[in-house]
Amino acid sequence: MLVRFGVSIPRELLERYDRMVRAKGYTSRSEALRDLIRNALVEQEWQEEREVAGTLTLVYDHHTGDLPGALTGLQHEHHHLIVSVLHVHLDRHTCLEVLVVRGKPRELRGLADRLGSLKGVKHSRLTTTTLGKDLG
Repeated sequence: MLVRFGVSIPRELLERYDRMVRAKGYTSRSEALRDLIRNALVEQEWQEEREVAGTLTLVYDHHTGDLPGALTGLQHEHHHLIVSVLHVHLDRHTCLEVLVVRGKPRELRGLADRLGSLKGVKHSRLTTTTLGKDLG
């Protein structure tokens, strides 16, 4: 069921919002506003320590020491947080791994920090999302 409501905002802010709506290809202000609200609610889930999901992307040099062994070891140690792993060889030295993760935010951030801080990891990023249960 949809509910209509009014919003009062400065004209300049609305003009900037409308440009963003068009640039992103939304069909209406309402659809863009729904996405903004959903993003805020997902962020709140991560702050409330509710069960959440996300992806952890790692780019690393697999020739650095025993980095592949250390990554595998930590992944086994935290198997309860890891749903799936995609491993891609970008070139002769560089690998990309994407871990799909699910759990409490504190645990997922801790795993991301531990994996990302290993010597030889060139870049890591935890992307947060939701289990989607409460977004309607």
